Amino acid sequence: MESSTIRNFAPSWFAVVMGTGILAMTGLQHANALPILGPVSIVLTYFNIALFFILLVPWSLRWIFFRKEALSDFRHPIQSNFYPTMTISIVLMSAHFGVLGHPLWSYYTWWIGALGTVIFSVLIPLEMFKSEEIAIDHISPAWFIPPVSLIVIPLVGGNFIPQTTGIEQELVILINYFGFGSGFLLYIALLAICLYRFIVHHPLPNVLAPTIWISLGPVGAGAIALINVVGGSAFVTTKEPFFVMGFLLWTFGIWWLFIAIGLTVHYLRRLQLPYAMTWWAFIFPLGAFVAGSHAVFLSLGISIVEIVGFILYWLLLILWIITIVKGVVSSMHPKKAT
Repeated sequence: MESSTIRNFAPSWFAVVMGTGILAMTGLQHANALPILGPVSIVLTYFNIALFFILLVPWSLRWIFFRKEALSDFRHPIQSNFYPTMTISIVLMSAHFGVLGHPLWSYYTWWIGALGTVIFSVLIPLEMFKSEEIAIDHISPAWFIPPVSLIVIPLVGGNFIPQTTGIEQELVILINYFGFGSGFLLYIALLAICLYRFIVHHPLPNVLAPTIWISLGPVGAGAIALINVVGGSAFVTTKEPFFVMGFLLWTFGIWWLFIAIGLTVHYLRRLQLPYAMTWWAFIFPLGAFVAGSHAVFLSLGISIVEIVGFILYWLLLILWIITIVKGVVSSMHPKKAT
């Protein structure tokens, strides 16, 4: 592996694992409607596990041999927000191991991902709070990624609450509720800041335009997280109001989906939307919303939500294929890459 590859390895590469992982997970959810999705999703699951460990090599080596560059990205007001994509990917590995029938691997991998996520969720905002160089131009939906990483903790970890007992269960409950509570409240605060930028400032640079879709991530993952932690908590005796709250989050996601599509069309028609790694922002957030649709359907039995989710699954698949193809073409013609 060339040293330049390691030196320039972008933190955002793990967004590929996130996007592929959520595509595999949502495919399994809809395998009853279309059985072929089952084996295809299992193949994607194995592929994604291999991809994670392949990308982990240059990510780790960069911190060892090019710490200055890694720290520079960590302190950057935009690039730093992509670091939690690695810990989100670890949590998704937990889900993959569970699907493949390795419950212990799933459980301990989840703990690694959850604790890593908590560390990043504190250090990244702390660096931003200490900085004196952040301007309104730096504000973008990429800032939602650290909150999303926290919300993803209970997306998988909520399932472990009823599987544990005693003090271990209390720790699992604590970190799951911490993930949802802190992550979602941070998202609400940052959403207000981003909306302010959208309204009073010039449009996002075209390379960051796909990040508009990221807001679907905390909404979709938030609905799943809320349903999971409440569903697994014996001390919550009346669960339906919380399930309805998950439905309300889902409906806000529909509104944001219209906004995201409208702005994407605007960039395609009026501005430019060249390929960049940020195109992966199309994938995981939409996938989280598709998965959230399934969770809302299972909790409330509203079939139209599942139908919408199934339709959006095909949009997710199309966008994943386009992004993969664009990425391959871009790597073959680096001079044209953005």
